[in-house]
Amino acid sequence: MRISVAKSPDDIYPASDGKPMAETGYHALLMVCLHQMLRHRFRDREDVYVAINMFLYYVEGKPKKRRTPDVMVIKGVKGSHERRSFKTWVESVVPACIFEITSKKTADEDLHAKKLLYQRLGVREYILFDPLNDYLPKQLMGHRLVGKKYKGIPARLDGSIVSKELGLRLCPEGTDLGLYDSKSGERQLNLEELHQYHAKKLDEERRRLAELQAELARLKK
Repeated sequence: MRISVAKSPDDIYPASDGKPMAETGYHALLMVCLHQMLRHRFRDREDVYVAINMFLYYVEGKPKKRRTPDVMVIKGVKGSHERRSFKTWVESVVPACIFEITSKKTADEDLHAKKLLYQRLGVREYILFDPLNDYLPKQLMGHRLVGKKYKGIPARLDGSIVSKELGLRLCPEGTDLGLYDSKSGERQLNLEELHQYHAKKLDEERRRLAELQAELARLKK
């Protein structure tokens, strides 16, 4: 007699396929840096979630209907709640902006299949960046949903584009992608600067705690 064991949601909708996160070190580092910069950008927003290399499931009951965007910014959800994967029917929204860091293996899919899918799903902005500048017509390409169709986001002379969804100007800087506030022009902190920022904040908290402990000890005397 066979006993059937009910599958858990994680069995039906796995969080990983065991494949490497990125094709090269350039791509992996850029994905991590972009993810951290955008998380820092929206750190005070409780309704924005920034995901990296996470399965995006878009049809309930069909776990093969999925993609793994390099980075996606999702609005209207709990920003502080971590997820193993993102299911559109559970969250009742689709990503507002998706980034794909294009490589030799992904270029064709990034330019065609993913673009058509994200357009159909209603992802408002789709941005492609090729850190090696070898596999796209332009190193940085942006698409914005107008009605139900993507229209190219016009590039400036320096190759940068403005993302309305992020409130940022995105600018190719060699193999990196610089992020600048579209109103103030302020540059977003890069990965090294973010590390220094958080280290400084930690030192400040430690110093404040030490001062409080010293004050408590003084009052007890």
